[in-house]
Amino acid sequence: MSDLRDAAMTSKAWPFEEARRLLKRYDSKVPEKGYVLFETGYGPSGLPHIGTFGEVLRTTMIRRAFEVISDIPTRLICFSDDLDGMRKVPGNVPNPEALAEHLQKPLTSVPDPFGTHDSFGAHNNAMLRRFLDTFGFEYEFISATEFYRSGRFDEVLLRAAERYDDVMKVMLKSLRDERRQTYSIFLPIHPETGRVLYVPIKHVDAAKGEITFDTEDGEEMTLPVTGGNVKLQWKPDFGARWAALDVDFEMYGKDHSTNTPIYDSICEILGGKRPEHFTYELFLDENGQKISKSSGNGISIDEWLTYAATESLSYFMYAKPKTAKRMHFDVIPKAVDEYHQQLRAYAGQDAAQKVNNPVFHIHPEGVPESRMVVPFSMLLNLASVAGAERKDQLWGFIQRYAPEASAETNPDMDAAVGYALRYYEDFVKPAKVYRAPTDPEREALAELRDRLAAYDGPRDDEALQSVVYDVGRDRFDPLKGWFSALYEVLLGARQGPRFGGFIALYGVEETVQLIDDALAGKFV
Repeated sequence: MSDLRDAAMTSKAWPFEEARRLLKRYDSKVPEKGYVLFETGYGPSGLPHIGTFGEVLRTTMIRRAFEVISDIPTRLICFSDDLDGMRKVPGNVPNPEALAEHLQKPLTSVPDPFGTHDSFGAHNNAMLRRFLDTFGFEYEFISATEFYRSGRFDEVLLRAAERYDDVMKVMLKSLRDERRQTYSIFLPIHPETGRVLYVPIKHVDAAKGEITFDTEDGEEMTLPVTGGNVKLQWKPDFGARWAALDVDFEMYGKDHSTNTPIYDSICEILGGKRPEHFTYELFLDENGQKISKSSGNGISIDEWLTYAATESLSYFMYAKPKTAKRMHFDVIPKAVDEYHQQLRAYAGQDAAQKVNNPVFHIHPEGVPESRMVVPFSMLLNLASVAGAERKDQLWGFIQRYAPEASAETNPDMDAAVGYALRYYEDFVKPAKVYRAPTDPEREALAELRDRLAAYDGPRDDEALQSVVYDVGRDRFDPLKGWFSALYEVLLGARQGPRFGGFIALYGVEETVQLIDDALAGKFV
């Protein structure tokens, strides 16, 4: 462990860079509360989405990195803003029209359209927790509804009433003139309709801890700021929560970055110490648009897990968190294969290399061994040419290529076979487009076919790749045109694996027949 700690103190891996920054916050001493507190926030206005998972995962990676370089205890809180009023009806829920009458009510007061929980907020909280539990996260869940109504927030809310003008001064600087006229940091919750009211506050009585306002119907009403009778607007709530919980670290998306000075200032006005922050770039859908939890665009966690193991998703989340990344189904095969490449490399690395390897941060309890003897992308090509619909069909090729492999000894390989069949059926098969070879390509394919038919050398990836390379080297400049022809004419794909590895897996004789069929025009 000492070697890892020493290596971690100079590692350029982003979790360690953030962990070292956090360690300086207390000069390596245990804080008064006895632990370092990490927080993630969740807005449950729609179904949990993959960006939310990524935020908790990345925060956990920094937390675990901190635990490598320090003996100070840590906690992670996942805070759900479920007291927020429902501003619009999500489009991806059953019977959305039934929710229209509940607009502006706290999400925990809106009926669950799925019929499984006490409220829409409770349903979405449960969905989030199920996802987090599936991935084995260690966290403590806090509901804003419970936090406000139980009195845990009362001290900071009373302080917000006392320092109302100071907090308002921070907020008003960020608002347009029209918004300033009616804005208040406090949002009363109507005791009869249950709606969150966006109304001007006529008076704040700091001594009594009360606010006075006119309802939307013109009725004057006074409510205490404590006990869940009011909630804070979301920007003041951010900073107030940091103060109330004494948060040490929180990360959030780039869309929040301009608000960081606001959150920090309000936290300090309310008696807290601003936490350390980390801003990550947003995930984009197939059209380059921001993934949104309310619209349900992009890929969901369940959809990713239909086609690949959880670790591949964690790998994707680890890579370049400050770079905007397109996140659609076509990124899955690359993520799977790169994850296993890193697994295979890990065993032979020294401490300095290990702490920079993504799998160190994906598997804090110990990095497993990769038993993937065939890359995922290769399985997709194999499924394509073999027309495979069952796992045993692919395993027949795999065991000829790697006789020692089996479903029992290579469970990750066996799982990948199942994932590959589903991915092929849903994405590769519908997109297959074969083309006829050009005259030069036809000549090259015929020569490759003849060389393979006469081939009696070793049937391994490199030897067969040399045969493919030799055929194309003198005919194609650049050589990329030769490999593109192989993919498009033989596999009906725009890109593919190293073709020598494909031949070794699929079989030399089978590849000869594949070329014969393509030259005979059977695929076009």
